[in-house]
Amino acid sequence: MTTKNDLSPIKKRRYKVTADWRKSSAVKWAFMALFVILFYFNLAPHIIPETYNITENSRSDKDIKAPSLVRDEKATRAAEEQAVNAIEDIYSIVALRNDILVESIFLRIEGLNADDQVSQQNKIDIYRTEIPTRYYDDYIANFVKTSLANETYNEQLLQEMTEVTAEQKYTIPEETFYKLPKLTQDELSEMRIVAKDIVRKLTNEQLRDANIARTQVAELVNSSSISNRTAREIVSEITRFAITPNKFLDRTATDEAREQARINTQPVVYKENEIIVKKGEIITPDKYALLVEANLLQDKKHNWAKLGVTVMALLLSSFLYVYISQTAATLSQNKKYNNSQLFMLFLITLINLAVMQIFSLIQGEMSSMVGFLVPAALGAMLITLLIDEQLALAFTFITSVSGAIILNGSNTGLFDFRFGFYIMVISLAAIYSIKHASQRSAILKAGIMVSLLGTLTVLAMSLMVEQLDRAPLIYSLAFAFGGGLLTSILVIGLMPFFEISFGILSALKLVELSSPNHPLLRKLLTETPGTYHHSVMVGNLAEAAAEAIGANGLLCRVGAFYHDIGKTKRPSYFIENQNNMENPHDTIDPMLSKQIIVAHAKDGAEMLKAYKLPKQLRDIAEQHHGTTSLKFFYFKAKKQAEEAGIEPDFTEDDFRYPGPKAQSKEAAVVGIADCIEAAVRSLRNPTIDQVEDMIHKIIKSRVDDNQYNECDLTMKELDKIAQSLKESLMGIFHSRIEYPEDTKAKAKDN
Repeated sequence: MTTKNDLSPIKKRRYKVTADWRKSSAVKWAFMALFVILFYFNLAPHIIPETYNITENSRSDKDIKAPSLVRDEKATRAAEEQAVNAIEDIYSIVALRNDILVESIFLRIEGLNADDQVSQQNKIDIYRTEIPTRYYDDYIANFVKTSLANETYNEQLLQEMTEVTAEQKYTIPEETFYKLPKLTQDELSEMRIVAKDIVRKLTNEQLRDANIARTQVAELVNSSSISNRTAREIVSEITRFAITPNKFLDRTATDEAREQARINTQPVVYKENEIIVKKGEIITPDKYALLVEANLLQDKKHNWAKLGVTVMALLLSSFLYVYISQTAATLSQNKKYNNSQLFMLFLITLINLAVMQIFSLIQGEMSSMVGFLVPAALGAMLITLLIDEQLALAFTFITSVSGAIILNGSNTGLFDFRFGFYIMVISLAAIYSIKHASQRSAILKAGIMVSLLGTLTVLAMSLMVEQLDRAPLIYSLAFAFGGGLLTSILVIGLMPFFEISFGILSALKLVELSSPNHPLLRKLLTETPGTYHHSVMVGNLAEAAAEAIGANGLLCRVGAFYHDIGKTKRPSYFIENQNNMENPHDTIDPMLSKQIIVAHAKDGAEMLKAYKLPKQLRDIAEQHHGTTSLKFFYFKAKKQAEEAGIEPDFTEDDFRYPGPKAQSKEAAVVGIADCIEAAVRSLRNPTIDQVEDMIHKIIKSRVDDNQYNECDLTMKELDKIAQSLKESLMGIFHSRIEYPEDTKAKAKDN
């Protein structure tokens, strides 16, 4: 494989440009500007309505649609007035018991006529005074007073009754009063019965106008049992006098009914995306006023809204930038958060916001409950799998804020707390469910966890606001559960795209590649079992050492499995595969041996490329030996030259691996573990001191040889690697390693 050092000048410049853009500050700031633009154009449509530059009586050149629910106040008021006017006056029936009034009049006449001490003239004067005024007025007044005290009728109705009865009061002719003193007790008794019966009969019907009933009195009296003409005349007059209207306008009930009709009138509204003004339609003053109320005309106040959205986009982008900058100190060792990761984060954010926009449109066409179906945890899950768990937590905050605006279908404010809180819960559930994923099936399990917690969140919010209508609640819970499953499906579908496009070796991909069923590992096991066992041992050592310094332990373990795959081309030339056979290197030239040995790194990288394994694994296979020297073959060649008596035409550099040196900490760790595992395995009965000395000797020799100058390993990290390797080897070779006390005891026995 061609290395960086083998490239032509033009290719070197291209290589440098490719490497430089990942760390370029200018590119980083460009991405942050793209984030600002992305947030602005996703939030603006939900905050700033589209505006139009039109005037009254002009013709619209396009359809003008409602950006959200728009209420037509003028049309609504007209509809309310129409509903109010449709309500007719309400009349109430007031039972005045007019027969009681008749009874009281005749009792007074009977009593006064029976009094011989009162002269006839005085009786006439009393009748003239009391009958029209005292009895009638006192009767009505007492009725009103009693009704108010008992709250039988409302005050306004009683006032209407008083006024109407006063207006329709009947005036008894003067000559009637002169006839009353002449009536006998028997005549009065008969007259009283007839008068009460007639009054009851006529007042049993609804009377708005008493005069209509009074016209029937003469006929009813004439058909009665009274034969005396004078008596019939007097009964007729008293009966007419006692009849009053009983149907009165109830202004209170009428006002209440009309107000209720006003309240029940449905407002005239234009739903979201419903056309307010059609293309070519003339803008009438009423339509113009409606467009003003809906904030659809270009106005300076919209500039303030645009400024607000810009500031919001800057705040969200700044939060992201500050978070990345503040955490770079701890994550830069793993080379995270470079511009490549930033570009991937931008794409994930774009996809996540696009998905929410799509569901926002569906939500507007159907119901706000559809918002719970949105797979808003998609971005958090992808970032956890592809970049970093901590960054996914920061992304959750941004998604929650954005989602609360984008999915705000209620239009009651800037944010919809329900969706903001819902997105936060399901995103956190996704992060903590997927962060230790080792198989693709874990994504589906995480989706189910998102579904369950999302459903519980929706249920809790519904209970808190007492929205317990069965159908809406069931739909909301079903949408929330479906949203989690939809999230896992999208993540499973998008993961290969990001892994291939960005050359990402996710934990899931690494676990898949570590399967012994992979063709290359099966080839390694069947053709070079010694190398396979060695690779597994190196993988265990390298994983622990990498985790000790914060590197990618899983990458080291899987990289170690494949690092010697090139040995399958010439397996017998490597000592771990030489069981019960002679070493072929004993009979060939040392320079040829060197070429065969060093070729396994290049051969391995080419084989991995042929099988389309990720570049990180190819780099480990190519770089794990760096440019170290094959001293055994160098000294062997030198010895042969001396024995032949010729001057060597080679140097130690001719016996080095071609490199490149380790470019990553993972490649360096695998190289150290590879060398140390082989060295310790060569010891017959190693002691702890021997193992420890060998570890430090190998690491020191590689440091002195400048093998780690290009991978940023520090001396402190090398010490941690050495300690980890020592502990791991003590566990692996526990039965073989002799402790110092045991060694001394054996020496004493000997």
